[in-house]
Amino acid sequence: MDVGVELDGQYRLLREGAGFLDRSSRGKLEVRGPDAADFLQSQLTNDVEALSAGEGCYAALLDRKGHLQADARVLRLDGGRFWLDTEPIAREVVHRHLSTYRIGREAEVDDLTDGHAILSVIGPAAAEVTGAGPLRPEHAHRDAELGGVRCRLVATDLGVDVFCERAGAQAVAAELLAGGAGEVSEDAAEILRVESGRPRFGAEMTQQTMPQEAGINERAVSFTKGCYIGQETVARLHYKGKPNRHLRGLRLEAPAEDGAVVRLGGRDVGRVGTAVLSPAHGPIALAILRREAEPGATVAVGDEGVPGQVIELPF
Repeated sequence: MDVGVELDGQYRLLREGAGFLDRSSRGKLEVRGPDAADFLQSQLTNDVEALSAGEGCYAALLDRKGHLQADARVLRLDGGRFWLDTEPIAREVVHRHLSTYRIGREAEVDDLTDGHAILSVIGPAAAEVTGAGPLRPEHAHRDAELGGVRCRLVATDLGVDVFCERAGAQAVAAELLAGGAGEVSEDAAEILRVESGRPRFGAEMTQQTMPQEAGINERAVSFTKGCYIGQETVARLHYKGKPNRHLRGLRLEAPAEDGAVVRLGGRDVGRVGTAVLSPAHGPIALAILRREAEPGATVAVGDEGVPGQVIELPF
């Protein structure tokens, strides 16, 4: 991309038009076979079996104590096939886990990461640029063709993701540019993610985080489906407990660093997950904080003690 394009300009493009970036480093897996739906239902937090072809959901993979091991987008295709895509750092964990636990089931697990690409188109013009049309709700998906390349268009919270074979990614990118989209950086896209209050595995969420602490229960967890790994702990916390930590926003008086300690009254209450400088809101951040850091509280962030206010999300 043109490094001369300022971050403010990229942000404006994402807010007013459409920008795209390459997210092909995300892990991409296919699970297929007669037992694929039942198998994934027993491993992931959301109701995978309820999906029809062309639908999808957000889900998590937990350990037996209810801690996140990964999160994933799950798309149901036809013919007993599912696609999962994960954060790059979770690719091997998910592949290894599913490959291990599929023993005894008629389900195959293939890693498609190296051969496939994801171009993420963000902004109010994303549907027009990609030709997706009214592709809703989030995770709905369909086949399409862009730049002569067969693709799968997937609705996101901020636009449309384009899946294609890696060999065709350049042609797809050229088609997006010709359609009026501009290439943007991951930094620009992260500003919109933080503003919308969505946590990211490897940033706000780690393997010590429970879904309710990250505020993803509503999107990622079904409390009516059958058993899955970690279900007992997650259900107990949801129905009877109060999480010790919550995902919060921070309005800061100066920029902060990712990973900076957040203190309330001199006591550590968490760490910044992602900090950005928003053209609309100034310095802001996402953090999972102990519950005493309630919305409205004033905290000190980092070694410099940057003042910040805890807020409810989104910004």
